[in-house]
Amino acid sequence: MLKLYCAPRTISVAVVTLLNESGVHWEPIRVDLAGGEQTRAPYRALNPKGRVPVLMTPEGPLTETGAILEYLAETATPGFVPADPLARARMREVMFYLASTMHVNHAHRLRGARWADDPAAHQAMTAKVPQTMATSAAYVEDLMTGPFLFGADLTLADFYLFAVCLWLDGDGVDVAAFPRIEAFMAAMEATEGVRKARGDGLIA
Repeated sequence: MLKLYCAPRTISVAVVTLLNESGVHWEPIRVDLAGGEQTRAPYRALNPKGRVPVLMTPEGPLTETGAILEYLAETATPGFVPADPLARARMREVMFYLASTMHVNHAHRLRGARWADDPAAHQAMTAKVPQTMATSAAYVEDLMTGPFLFGADLTLADFYLFAVCLWLDGDGVDVAAFPRIEAFMAAMEATEGVRKARGDGLIA
């Protein structure tokens, strides 16, 4: 059985909701981030980066959200990757942007020590987050065709985007200013993957 090390309000929500939506049998293992579990030796043995998610596969641990989503799409949760080569590339284009830019924008509010030691620099990074996240939201808004990112069919990118957009309010972004994202989030909330995750306390 697949086991996923995860925590609410983190990017691991993307994997949680995909697993739920697919109906695959899996076990969530909650990581106590506030208590520092991710910094201790047992967890570091699974993921030296000290982050979530970690998927335990039959061959061992797998890290990085995009890699986990792609692995699951090929092994356990088929149906969420477009058949058309360009459509697949467009899906990954969004996923790579979320990983390399929008997630990093968000991290500047909570994880400034990754980039600077000066408290003033941390404050400056935090102050910039509403602007950078709003800029990213505007980019994503322009891509959407609705009700999901690329129309009526869910793809891996939708689960990824849902997890990232959960952070917008906390990052000082008015989601109502982005009606397509607001509608997307409502559509995702209606999916079985998100409903079950909320019921299990794995989102917030």
